Amino acid sequence: MRLPESLQDLASSEAVRFLRRPKSITRILAGVFALVVFSSLLTDGYQNTTDSPKLHCVLNSNRAACSFAVGAGFLAFLSCLVFLALDARETHMVNTHLKMVFWLLDIILAVLWAIIWFVGFCFLANQWHHSSPREFLLGSASAKAAITFAFFSIFVWISQAYLVFQDLRSDVPVPYKRSLDERGVVLTTLSPLSTSSSVNLPISSPISQSYSSSALSPYTTTPKAACLAMMPDS
Repeated sequence: MRLPESLQDLASSEAVRFLRRPKSITRILAGVFALVVFSSLLTDGYQNTTDSPKLHCVLNSNRAACSFAVGAGFLAFLSCLVFLALDARETHMVNTHLKMVFWLLDIILAVLWAIIWFVGFCFLANQWHHSSPREFLLGSASAKAAITFAFFSIFVWISQAYLVFQDLRSDVPVPYKRSLDERGVVLTTLSPLSTSSSVNLPISSPISQSYSSSALSPYTTTPKAACLAMMPDS
């Protein structure tokens, strides 16, 4: 079955190729997981108890746990959007030093978010473990979803740091490479000549020079013999 030409053009477009990159996929997954974490606790994370109309966090009534999950999830989601937009401009970066700085910043933030989500997972799981199962009527599913996707976010951010590190290693600049334009001929030099390499040049001798000059001359001349004249006796 052959796809229509319009769909084939869409599949081969630059935007689709960009979204199919492994680094883009992990970036999107990290953003989706962060969105699930903060939206779950933001909507159903605060419930009232059976004997009080006041809203409490479903994670052991600890407001810091819900605030941490909501804040970390929202900031992680924003960072994913920002770096996804910067990834789209990565191919247009001509300055090598700017690209290196961007990759190093991406690796640092990815490792930092992996540590934050690891701490957040342990903190949220501990608070949920100490929560009373019958204290709140609703909100248990949202708490479990936040804890689960916080756990998945650890491995996604580690994968993101690994992929960026691979890009950093594969784009090492050539130490000595330049182009010389001399008399209309472009010469590309990858490495300087070593002192151990010898170049065999033809050795010219007077015989070969005379032979080459005579071969190039359109007319050949023969040496004239010396003439002896007899002088009469006086």
